[in-house]
Amino acid sequence: MTANATRVLVLNSGSSSVKYQLLDMAGGARLATGLVERIGEATSRLAHHPLAAGGATRETTGPIADHDAALKAVAGELAADGLGLDSPELAAIGHRVVHGGLKFTAPTVIDDAVLKEIERLVPVAPLHNPANITGIRTAQALRPDLPQIAVFDTAFHTTMPEHAARYAIDVATADAHRIRRYGFHGTSHGYVSRRTAELLGKAPEEVNVIVLHLGNGASASAVQGGRCVDTSMGLTPLEGLVMGTRSGDIDPAVTFHLERVAGMSTDEIDELLNKKSGLLGLCGDNDMREIRRRIDEGDERAALAFDIYIHRLKKYIGAYYAVLGRVDAVAFTAGVGENAAPVRAAAIAGLEELGLAVDASLNAERSGEPRLISPEYARVAVAVVPTDEELEIARQTYALVNA
Repeated sequence: MTANATRVLVLNSGSSSVKYQLLDMAGGARLATGLVERIGEATSRLAHHPLAAGGATRETTGPIADHDAALKAVAGELAADGLGLDSPELAAIGHRVVHGGLKFTAPTVIDDAVLKEIERLVPVAPLHNPANITGIRTAQALRPDLPQIAVFDTAFHTTMPEHAARYAIDVATADAHRIRRYGFHGTSHGYVSRRTAELLGKAPEEVNVIVLHLGNGASASAVQGGRCVDTSMGLTPLEGLVMGTRSGDIDPAVTFHLERVAGMSTDEIDELLNKKSGLLGLCGDNDMREIRRRIDEGDERAALAFDIYIHRLKKYIGAYYAVLGRVDAVAFTAGVGENAAPVRAAAIAGLEELGLAVDASLNAERSGEPRLISPEYARVAVAVVPTDEELEIARQTYALVNA
């Protein structure tokens, strides 16, 4: 790596998409961002935003056969802006990998052994790890000389104690099949908990934070002195909060009931709980903005869906308050957490005895910066902290290659 190699390309490869950002770590500036979606379809789309050049977003549509073609198209767009993958300023490529199991607790240089272990974890992350692997292999083929770094969604949660990570099932069965609570959104939870500590003017080791990552996928975490001690997602991202299309917590016997009484197959139940439940299943919409619009118009189904969503959220805030014993801040992040003031207000309402309160005027303000929305008298701070998983992946990647 040359002395002026300060750029990191961050790749987030999905089953039919690739999100990417190119960052210059010398100052943390974003040079380009983009998305390739509907890979493998005739209607594939690439949207590229050259931030460094100050240009408008360029969009191209047409068939992109596979991830190899997608990344080559991304490389072409970057090259057109003078930011090509062959640049000596590119230090590394950082990959978001969803599941790292217990083995990967930190960013890791990818080699054949690491790839094999990520493949071994496919049974517990069948929707995510295969796509991550495809993106890694494609990037390796394009730049075999460049360090490729895996940053794992699960890594931040590996500090959970056994009593929080274990399910109460037969130990031998659990160990044989790697059944335990892993947690997800860890890159976001780690970033937001640290930024919340900064907002309070304290070191992460001094602060206990409940982080609420509320997007289409949603999760909560209890962070004690910078270390995760509990999180709402488990073996898979299905457990926990009510989400856009996922049920969250549910009696496991519901699955047996649906199989025996409704005659549903395992795959059908899986699709029901992951893709047809949550807010979508409750009211037909998984966009919180649309749900709030419907509530304002008097829609009872939308109102009930919102109430169920908030009820589960309050339960987790209370549970993690008990786990931590002392809470310094509750931090809202991700699409809903950052933008839906009614969600924040409803989630905190009634928790005044716990030292929590929201200032209505502060909560109504919109900003892209971390901010407090609690009144000065509140014993526990309530914060809105925009997440930045790509920056966090880039920082971890750059730190590793410069270690």
